[in-house]
Formats: sequence, C-alpha cells, structure tokens
Amino acid sequence: MKYVNWISYRYLMASKGRFLTFLNVISIAGVALGVTALIVVTGVMTGFGNNLREKIIGTTPHIVVEKETGIRNQAEMRRSLLAVEGVTGAAPYVQGNIFIEEDGHALGLVMRGVDPTLEVGVTNISDYLTQGTLAELTGDTVFIGSELARYFGLSMGDPITLIAPGSGLSGQGWRYQLRVAGIFHTGMVDYDTNLIVTPLTKAQEILSLPPELISGIGIRIKHPQQAEEVEQFIYQQLGYSYKIRTWIDMNRNLFEALFLEKWGLFIILTCMVIVAAFNIISTLIVTVTSKIHDIGILKSFGVPRRAIRAIFTQQGISIGVIGTLWGLVGGVTLSYILKTYIEVPAQIYSIDHVPVDLQLFDILVIVSAAMIISYLATIYPAIKAANLQPVEALRYE
Repeated sequence: MKYVNWISYRYLMASKGRFLTFLNVISIAGVALGVTALIVVTGVMTGFGNNLREKIIGTTPHIVVEKETGIRNQAEMRRSLLAVEGVTGAAPYVQGNIFIEEDGHALGLVMRGVDPTLEVGVTNISDYLTQGTLAELTGDTVFIGSELARYFGLSMGDPITLIAPGSGLSGQGWRYQLRVAGIFHTGMVDYDTNLIVTPLTKAQEILSLPPELISGIGIRIKHPQQAEEVEQFIYQQLGYSYKIRTWIDMNRNLFEALFLEKWGLFIILTCMVIVAAFNIISTLIVTVTSKIHDIGILKSFGVPRRAIRAIFTQQGISIGVIGTLWGLVGGVTLSYILKTYIEVPAQIYSIDHVPVDLQLFDILVIVSAAMIISYLATIYPAIKAANLQPVEALRYE
C-alpha cells in the first residue's frame, strides 16, 4: 500500500492548491506553538522548583531530631546519629522566638543558636553570607538576613537589641545588646526577614536554658532525596520518643503547591494543542471536500475503505509530527535563550538568569500528548472520507 503514503504526501504538500497549503501551514504552526509553550513553561516551573529546593536544602538541615522537653545528652546522641547509614553530619541547635527593638520599633523573629564549627557540616549558611564569615559568630554577635538589615537600616558592626519575652523583671523581658557580625541573603524573603543566627551559648543564655540543654540536632545526609528512608533508620536507632522531621515534611505544602501549579499550567496549555487539533480537523475536512472526485475514482478502482481512511489519518498525523518537531526545536531553543541571556532581578530571586530545567520525562509527556491529540483529530474526517460512496463522489462529474 505504498500509494497510501504517496497520496497522503501529495495532499499534505497540496502543490496545486494554495489555500490547502495555507491550512496545512496554520495547523502545523498551531501544534508547534502549543508544544513550544508547554516545554518552556514546564521547564521554567521545574527550574524554579529545583532552585527553591536547593535553597531549602542548603539553609536548613535535611533532618531534625527534637524532643518536647529538649535534648540533654547531645554528645551521645550525635555519636548515635553519625553511626546511622547515610548521615554525614550532625550539629546541635537552640531555637526560639525573640523580639528585635530598633528606634522604638519591635519585630518578632526566630532566633537560631548554632555551633559554627559543627554547623558547616549540616547547612550551607556560609555560602549565603554576603558580609562576614562564619568564624566571626562568637560571643555577643549575631547574623541577620538582608531583608531585616534593609528594614532597620543595619550594617556590619551595628549594635542591635534583642528582647527575650516572658523573662526579666515584671515579665518585661531581658534586653541583650549584640553586634551584627554577618549578613546573609538566601533569596527567600521569609528567611531573610524573620531569622537571626547567634552562637549556641548565647542563644541558651537569652532563652534562659542550661548549658547542657538544646532544642534539637540538625542532620545532613548524603542523598537528600532519601531523607524519609534515613528517617526510619533514625527511629530504629533512637526510638519513637523523639520527634523527627525531614526537609520534605517541613516544606510539604510548598512543594505540593508547586507540583499542582506546574501540572495545572500543563493542563491549561495543553488546551492550546487541542485548539490546534481543531485546525487539523478543519484542514482534513476541507481536504476531503476538495478531493471528493479523487476519492470517488480511488473507490471505483477498488481501493478499500481502510486505505482511504489511512490516507487522511496519515496526513493529520504528519501535521502533528511536523508541528511537534518544530515545537520541540522551538521550546528547547527558547529555553536555552531564557536560561542564558534573559536576566532577572538578582536581589529578588537570588539568581541572575531564568532557571530553566528541561526534564526528559516532561518532554516525553508533552510530545506524547501532542501526538495523541493529533491522532484523535484525524478520526472523524478519515471516517467520513472512507464512508463516501463512489456514486455520490462522481455524481456531478
């Protein structure tokens, strides 16, 4: 049935009909634009999601172990945690709520006390320091976020006043004078505004905790994606009297929202391909109408219905394949341009270019969806052409 391919190719090229050629081009362009939009949007959404995930993994421990009454035997627990398969680092921390007072204004913050020598093995906080070094976090010093520094007009070496709520005379809280020894910028406004970092011993003093008591232990693992598996190993090691949370648990709502947003946009933009499929349907219907005489002659020669149906099915699928290929090329090219040449405000996103990440699975899903939609668009016109009777096709000839 080589003639099926030949006739389908001739109808697709439509060398003697400029209007049919125009319709074919419009149909191909519609599919190409839809595929291009899908590839670019899913790539950008994946890129932003991965960028956010890297920041979260870098600024917080992969797993935290806490207890409602606090942890006292931190040295022994650190040794037990480091013995768990996959754990590469463990560091104690103290965390609590605090107030900062500047120029008569007070703001509630989260204070995190860390041991600088151990913290480097758990988080990448030193990578986010725009001013100062982690070694300077000693004594009465504090690291603040860039947004907090901007809000209060603070800079390196400036004194700040911290108030520990619920302590001190008459319940007014003790005031502590600390010095800004570092400013960090993660690109996440919540962190850069509401988090301050102090030495572990200073945090214990401010929160009125004994030297041996800590809030929890942060853990870094070799493969962050295996955090839930390592969590079960830790439970087996320590028992179930501790509260263990992974970075996935602490940010589950955020990542679920990103997932739904990505695939919601995928579904919406797939409608562009469906609209392009209507162009394929109209193109094939016009082709069938204009080729009634040819169909009648073919059927009078004894060409079976399935061959007639195959001619127009192949024409529609060819439109889908060509459009998908051009869309694939356009999507990859546009994604490269966005990632390489298009700049974004670094002070807002903490990156200077659009983070595009094209995943093979996403591309395969997009290409498959475009091809399935293109095929479905050929069914009705192909069946109508196959059911056309020779007498009706040649009646007015």
